Amino acid sequence: MTEPVCLIENDKDGKLRVHPQALDILRQIKQPVVVVTVVGLYRTGKSYLMNKLSGKRMGFALGATIQSKTKGIWMWALPHPIKVGHTLVLLDTEGLGDVEKVLFLYPV
Repeated sequence: MTEPVCLIENDKDGKLRVHPQALDILRQIKQPVVVVTVVGLYRTGKSYLMNKLSGKRMGFALGATIQSKTKGIWMWALPHPIKVGHTLVLLDTEGLGDVEKVLFLYPV
């Protein structure tokens, strides 16, 4: 994969939806998989860390404001940098405590 794709998104009703394109990518992997994911508060560097682990400068979206960038769960499948014959699957998750999300679920 040349860039991350959305694996799971929140639809406008707040329900989770799996993207078939991402599932197709996972189904095509025929070698052992190493999965790395990170979960935490929004705006704490999860996407930045995932980009570092990918060995790429760009990939998962980064923001320069207090608004969160990642929505849902994004996936990036890459050749493992050390284990030959393995695929590294990075999962970047939406941050916890996103003010915009709380207001959506519990309008004032």
